[in-house]
Amino acid sequence: MAKASEAEVVEKLKSLEGWKLEGKSISKKYELPSFLDAISFVNKVAGLAEEADHHPDIVINYRRVTLTLSTHSEDGITQKDFDLAKKIDIDKEGKLDG
Repeated sequence: MAKASEAEVVEKLKSLEGWKLEGKSISKKYELPSFLDAISFVNKVAGLAEEADHHPDIVINYRRVTLTLSTHSEDGITQKDFDLAKKIDIDKEGKLDG
């Protein structure tokens, strides 16, 4: 899968609320109601990541979860990252949209 140009990344991020470009990756911070909700969210993300065979870097800090996506084989951001980001976005209640 081809690496996206910076212009493509900026354009695609417009449709992904809260996701930000950070170097060669995109990331988003989520705040969940509790630590257990954060762990449940991470478990759901893990399932989606396995289905997509594309795995985010995950940082859990109490009830905050930071997800970072990049395509290591391309040393940058590809469509796989945007597809997974869209699947793992959550609504205000902390439920997965995808």
